[in-house]
Amino acid sequence: RSAEHEVSFQSATSVLKCLDQTKYDLSVIGIRKDGSVYSPDATAEKLKLDFESHHHFPSGDDWLSLIKDLRPQIVFPVLHGPNGEDGTVQGALEVLNIPYVGAGVGGSAVSMNKIYTKRILLQAGLPVLAFTAIRYDEWEAGTQSVMGRVRDVLDYPIFVKPANLGSSVGINKSTNDDDLIRHVDAAFQYDAFVVAEQGIEAREIETSVLGNRDPQVSVAGEVIPSREFYSYEAKYLDGNSELVIPASLTKKQVQRVQTLALETFKVLQLEGMARVDFLMEKKTKKFWINEANTLPGFTGISMYPKLWEKSGLSYAELLDRLIKLGLERHWLRRRFSVEL
Repeated sequence: RSAEHEVSFQSATSVLKCLDQTKYDLSVIGIRKDGSVYSPDATAEKLKLDFESHHHFPSGDDWLSLIKDLRPQIVFPVLHGPNGEDGTVQGALEVLNIPYVGAGVGGSAVSMNKIYTKRILLQAGLPVLAFTAIRYDEWEAGTQSVMGRVRDVLDYPIFVKPANLGSSVGINKSTNDDDLIRHVDAAFQYDAFVVAEQGIEAREIETSVLGNRDPQVSVAGEVIPSREFYSYEAKYLDGNSELVIPASLTKKQVQRVQTLALETFKVLQLEGMARVDFLMEKKTKKFWINEANTLPGFTGISMYPKLWEKSGLSYAELLDRLIKLGLERHWLRRRFSVEL
């Protein structure tokens, strides 16, 4: 049940192509938007792969029951957005005591929610652009009152985003009041909470973080969007956006963005992986933390694996590391669990 449903299949295809099938017995479960399971043929078609799953699952069954019966050594939840990246699937796997790749329940939930992320980073003294949160009920009750509050905090241009979504879905740039009203209404199609954020003239810089207790950060990359900003269309549809790796930055700027990425990873209590995105203000050269993605894209054009590849870690080696980190994280969690 996510607007990122199709993107998840794109990422899963890339992951399956690069996992070493001489090392792993892979069982693939394709989950429909209603939570039931695609048939094996439909899953293969969605993945655009002629893939032989280690186990065949009957179409229509509940995915969680299948996981419970299968008892895999580890799950790689290649699920972007709500009901996959937001702690819900992670919580279900925790209850079943099954290891999984990526951040835990808390880190996943907080990072998926742009409002929580910004408030926590601000409390930690990290650089975040001015923003305000808008609830659906208050918007419906008094649009003009909310508009006044937004104008008190922000100047145009203003970026409007659903609070709990990724892949640039539902994001728009507002340059006047009419834009803002239209864009907030559009964002409320995806979530009951919306973020209005100060727009600036900026370069889009991204870093990849990998690890649990001692995380490492990759080289920095830059996204040069084909459109005014890195929208869903610029990411996935027109194919004209450019990824520059490494980004054209000074040594001091690289050190700064890498330090901020690691601080963000630790403050949000993330594990396994995250892509931490920044806006580098063109005028001041200051870095602002945009967001942390706990399940970044793994498609053929995605920045997360490309940054690690440029840092000396191949896609296949990256997947091996992520699986090991997931098992390590599960062991650590059990170590600190106390049975009454």
